[in-house]
Amino acid sequence: FLQSGKPPVKDMFTDLKDGRKLLDLLEGLTGKPLPKERGSTRVHALNNVNRVLQVLHQNNVELVNIGGTDIVDGNHKLTLGLLWSIILHWQVKDVMKNIMSDLQQTNSEKILLSWVRQSTRPYSQVNVLNFTTSWADGLAFNAVIHRHKPELFSWDKVIKMSPVERLEHAFSIAKNHLGIEKLLDPEDVAVQLPDKKSIIMYLTSLFEVLPKQVTMEDIREVETLPRRYKQECEDGEFNMQRVSLEEDQGSSRAETPSTVTEVDMDLDSYQVALEEVLTWLLSAEDVFREQEEISGDVEEVKEQFSTHECFMMELTAHQSSVGSVLQAGNQLVAQGNLSPEEEFEIQEQMLLLNSRWEELRVESMDRQSRLHDMLMELQKQQLQQLSDWLTVTEERIQKMESQLLADDLESLQKQLEEHKSLQSDLETEQVKVNSLTHMVVIVDENSGESATAILEEQLQRLGERWTAVCRWTEERRVKLQEIQLLWRELLEEQCLLKAWLTEKEEALSKVRTSNFKDQTELSVNVRKLAILKEDMGMKRQTLDQLNELGQDVAQILGNGKASSKIDRDQEQLTQRWDSLVQKLEDYSNQVTQAVGSVGMPQISQKTVAETTSLKEQVVVKQFRQELPPPPLPKKRQIPGDSEAKKK
Repeated sequence: FLQSGKPPVKDMFTDLKDGRKLLDLLEGLTGKPLPKERGSTRVHALNNVNRVLQVLHQNNVELVNIGGTDIVDGNHKLTLGLLWSIILHWQVKDVMKNIMSDLQQTNSEKILLSWVRQSTRPYSQVNVLNFTTSWADGLAFNAVIHRHKPELFSWDKVIKMSPVERLEHAFSIAKNHLGIEKLLDPEDVAVQLPDKKSIIMYLTSLFEVLPKQVTMEDIREVETLPRRYKQECEDGEFNMQRVSLEEDQGSSRAETPSTVTEVDMDLDSYQVALEEVLTWLLSAEDVFREQEEISGDVEEVKEQFSTHECFMMELTAHQSSVGSVLQAGNQLVAQGNLSPEEEFEIQEQMLLLNSRWEELRVESMDRQSRLHDMLMELQKQQLQQLSDWLTVTEERIQKMESQLLADDLESLQKQLEEHKSLQSDLETEQVKVNSLTHMVVIVDENSGESATAILEEQLQRLGERWTAVCRWTEERRVKLQEIQLLWRELLEEQCLLKAWLTEKEEALSKVRTSNFKDQTELSVNVRKLAILKEDMGMKRQTLDQLNELGQDVAQILGNGKASSKIDRDQEQLTQRWDSLVQKLEDYSNQVTQAVGSVGMPQISQKTVAETTSLKEQVVVKQFRQELPPPPLPKKRQIPGDSEAKKK
């Protein structure tokens, strides 16, 4: 039914939760465009699913006990119930609508059973009375096909096959020659009580492709079947389009009568009620036996506990029906209208029903108790494991806090790697912590509310410890990364300044201070000294900022050895700077003296003035260096050093 190009449905209960694929399905069935909300929130999903329910209501598909939240929450029972209602309305009813109109019948199931009985009448080995047990041996499926397509296979050959072989044969013939997909597995049909809904859906596919001829006589024949078979047809009438909670698991969970005491207390009524209760009980026993062994994984046990809790609720819902059947049997015996054989049979039936019910009830309660004990033990282990892990981690943090920060950048990198290891451990533990947010607490008469209070207090304490560990880890990560960033910046700036000083020292060493050939050579060297002086004036701010950055890093580190190393590096740079300034002053003095020396070429007064000016400027520069340094720019705010700044 879905339009081409749509992504396939991989998980029915998950993929249908947001309502979009259901709306796509209804678009194909109704031929009308249906708007969808594309958001991913729960509100968007509810709006989509509610629109689905609205469309179904507009198309006269009545749903009982199915709401939008059930589908959004992924309720398996009600999701299957919703899909079954859609199948009944658009597939089963659509296939039969013409013949139902001609015969003025509203019971689709009755028409289908009439057609099957009419098709299989010539086959003495086949007597179809219902849509469950009559199909388990595979003969009925083959008979329906052979009646209308006898050229496809030999009936005598089919009789000699086993039930599973017959079913496989019929499904293969239907697929290869009639174009009907294998909707059923032979192993699922060859059982004591096949699934009624599945049988009806497959027969509807056969009904659609094979000749259809049903008369009122055929329908009246179905209506005259024994009460036990007629009742199945009437109770399952899918014109009602109702899905009850008990039916959601499939027809193997046959409904028990609401109250047996309301029907006439005759033997036939009792037998019908008894058979329905025993059918349900058999199915419940199968479900109970199929439950997996109790796991040792806490999440799996939670799921098992939830599943078994639903099963226990179902037992409780059917308890009154079992009691009503037993009461009806006792009343029949007490009336004294039964033959000895009938009375003995009823006594045996009640004994069997009571013993099997009691056995299932006791075993179910025992499993519930064991699941409870296992779940509480595993959750207790979870809490203890987290407490132990927090204790070890807190000791680990105390040790890390007691250690000084690194002596050098390489050691700081190792501390960062160690801290990343702590963060990784936190992320791994986070998965277990998340599991603890969904703890299951069973409050019984013995523990009462005290169990919940104790657990909540324990969880609160662990939550506070966990939060403290996470907060410290994040704050330390930020601090270490900030220190690493500043320290790298300091070392890079130091390297740049060292290279700059080397460049200027080499440039100064190439300046001539005497024995000038002429005025031009003197002017060139004077200009070199002026440029060097100007460059150093501009670079002075860089030296000040570098000193400031070194102080910041040393204060944050709080490591005497690292601080001493930073101070030494800064002192070396300062000494090189002062040495370069002194050399520049000396060279300027020498050039000035050379101007008035004997044997020098005639030099213009302008050049001498420039030289004198340079000397004066250098002297002024030196004089300024002897004064207290001007206030430095406001230092950058470094996390964690506010106290040091105040001092």
